[in-house]
Amino acid sequence: MKITRSETRPSITPSADYFTGHVRQDPLNAAEAPGRARIISVTFEPGARTAWHTHPLGQTLVITTGAGLVQTWGGPIRRVSAGDVVWFPAGEKHWHGAAPTTAMTHIAIQEELDGRTADWMEKVSHEQYGGEIAGD
Repeated sequence: MKITRSETRPSITPSADYFTGHVRQDPLNAAEAPGRARIISVTFEPGARTAWHTHPLGQTLVITTGAGLVQTWGGPIRRVSAGDVVWFPAGEKHWHGAAPTTAMTHIAIQEELDGRTADWMEKVSHEQYGGEIAGD
């Protein structure tokens, strides 16, 4: 067993190359080999979001607070809120972030493959982010 104390895990401001707006990452766990799971809590201020990206082995998001938006390439923007769980299959191009007027925090769970957990692409434009939101 290994316990990692919260005070030993400093918050990270991620690269502006991969995010728009104010975002904070709080690493929770990185499994030791042969494990591959990487778990991080990510807080997005209103309007903040990821760039388009994929994950080689997929990604699970557990929305813990607030309200956000998620979208897969070619699909509608969908609302998510605290308690929702989102699964993106391996290789599915997507983005996620806070709603325009509400912050959102999620726990992101993904596995590392060949030294990477994500493949980053272009940023989500203001037009894409402000697009029509699908009904639930």
